[in-house]
Amino acid sequence: MASDLNYTTYIAQITNLMLTSTADVNFNTMLPGMIDYAEQRIYREGDFLATCITDTSTNVVANQRIFSYPTTLGSFLVVDQINIITPVTALSSNGTRVPLQVASKMFIDMVYPNNSSGTGVPKFFSPATSTYATLGPVPDQSYNVEIIGTQRPLALSVSNSSTFLTQTLPDLFIAASMIFASGYQKNFGSQADNAQMAVSWDSQYDKLLASANMEEARKKYTAPAWQAQVPNPATPPRA
Repeated sequence: MASDLNYTTYIAQITNLMLTSTADVNFNTMLPGMIDYAEQRIYREGDFLATCITDTSTNVVANQRIFSYPTTLGSFLVVDQINIITPVTALSSNGTRVPLQVASKMFIDMVYPNNSSGTGVPKFFSPATSTYATLGPVPDQSYNVEIIGTQRPLALSVSNSSTFLTQTLPDLFIAASMIFASGYQKNFGSQADNAQMAVSWDSQYDKLLASANMEEARKKYTAPAWQAQVPNPATPPRA
């Protein structure tokens, strides 16, 4: 894709926009913070299929209602779905998925208050912390698990020279970076040399994010009428 960025071309574009160079020690000190700000903001405000991970590396523990999220592929920030794979020896490729329903912690604690209260194939889960959930019924066997959710991709760096953002949303990534750069250059507030710089980049960022989110909705078939098309007027325009 012609518009792709990598670490080198990203730095080139940013230094050009900021009218600086990589010879500036202060710029190099600021750079990791700018990348982190841009990535974290975009990933938090967007909901991208590229950050959705399926992990099948773990299992529940028999007679234990606590289920620790796996970290084999990274740490889950959001857990969308947990599937128990049955029968007990089956894998995700040949077993039957039993999707768990999200329930409140109060419900789990009332109905399945301890490890000996009602065992079987789990039907419910309640997020307890950022690293584990509570299950009910308590697993009677060590079933394999498929967990689907959001993880944060590796950050852009010299050793990780391209990311989802640089490959797919380079314009949005540049805009988010320049918002942080405006703060570095002290272009915030009425006393700044260019008080509108941050405002302009933030406005551009909002427009780009809206179009990126619309594209993601199309990918997921969650655009209007559960279709993948861009919304169009319901009736033809008048002649």
